[in-house]
Amino acid sequence: MTRKKRFLFLMETIGSAIGVVFFFPFYIMLINSFKTKPQIFQNTLNLPGGLEWSNYVKAFERLDFMQAFANSLFITAGSILLLVLFASMAGWKLVRTKTRLSSVIFFMFVSAILIPFQSVMLPLITIMGKLGFLNRLGLIFMYLGFGSSLSLFLYHGFVKSVPKELDEAAIIDGCSEFQLFRKVIFPILNPITLTVIILLTIWIWNDYLLPSLVINKEGMQTIPLQMFFFFGEYTKQWHLALAGLTLAIIPVIIFYFSAQKYIIRGVTQGAIK
Repeated sequence: MTRKKRFLFLMETIGSAIGVVFFFPFYIMLINSFKTKPQIFQNTLNLPGGLEWSNYVKAFERLDFMQAFANSLFITAGSILLLVLFASMAGWKLVRTKTRLSSVIFFMFVSAILIPFQSVMLPLITIMGKLGFLNRLGLIFMYLGFGSSLSLFLYHGFVKSVPKELDEAAIIDGCSEFQLFRKVIFPILNPITLTVIILLTIWIWNDYLLPSLVINKEGMQTIPLQMFFFFGEYTKQWHLALAGLTLAIIPVIIFYFSAQKYIIRGVTQGAIK
């Protein structure tokens, strides 16, 4: 075996081991979602003796899954739509505007990534409560603020690879600035747009902390908030909770695998350039 083949074999072995480690929690969740509560405590790692599909039926009903799904979808889709719209326009404009102020604004946004959410959450909730923003629309507005830094950073890097001559040619042809962005620039940003959508979807869909502070009211909860139903003060319904978790991640998994080929391409073309 040549040195190159030994190196490839070693890398494949390490990669497989890392894959098993990352897959193991999903294995635990999936097999135990088909067990009864006593079976989970008897042996967590064994395969179930039978498939308890009733766990999924009960979890679906107690989560009020369709309402929670609609809430999560509304908040996620609304937040992503605004973030993609504003971050793409801001990234394009900051790249094309070669001034010291544009550089300062960009570095201010990027620096905001380093600020931990926990350091601002109490003042934020206090201010938003006084403004009457503790609802789903207020939550979307907050996601717009917290997601802008990463989204702008990715768009800013990608726009640098778009020739400025395209802007000049479109303006000569009679395009207004808005038409230039909508018809010329934005379609070129498709790879990084898909990357931004994927990253934001995984974050917003699974977020628990911010929604728990903003919209923890009857009929407004997202799926992560509804999952708290299974964890009481004196008892924990692990069999239903794991079934509910499986239901909750299915939409994200479907979305992720349908668009996963764009992740590496978009990050490579956007963040590195």
